[in-house]
Amino acid sequence: MDVCLIEDVKQKETIARAVLEQLETWFGIESSRENYIEQTRNEICFAVFETDKPVGFISLKKTSEVTLEVAVMGVYIDKQRKGYGHALLQQAEIYAKNHGYKMLQVKTVASGHYASYDQTNLFYQKEGFLPVEIFPTLWDAHNPCQLYVKCI
Repeated sequence: MDVCLIEDVKQKETIARAVLEQLETWFGIESSRENYIEQTRNEICFAVFETDKPVGFISLKKTSEVTLEVAVMGVYIDKQRKGYGHALLQQAEIYAKNHGYKMLQVKTVASGHYASYDQTNLFYQKEGFLPVEIFPTLWDAHNPCQLYVKCI
């Protein structure tokens, strides 16, 4: 597997669209999905490849002088739990360290509301992210926002 920085805006969009459209459990609301895809065009983006085919990506957004946020991340369902997400986060950490950042943060739906997001929470915890705070209505009452951070 190879993880590569993607700088071409069209390639970012193409990869993000292909992956997110396949992950309806997490990105089933079309307007939200399109928003993630649009934002990815202007963010730091890495893709993970199996041979020559992208199977996942991560998009990073600067939120402060010391913090990058995992704005959106996805790996094809049939490629999950095979190390691709871990490889993307490792590359994000390397990039962040090399550019003077001290933390990564990520927001997801808090545990206990949807089984798919319970898996997402466990993934980030396994990767060393620590729960900081739950914002009950940041998104809406049915999707409480869990904020995680990882010092790097």
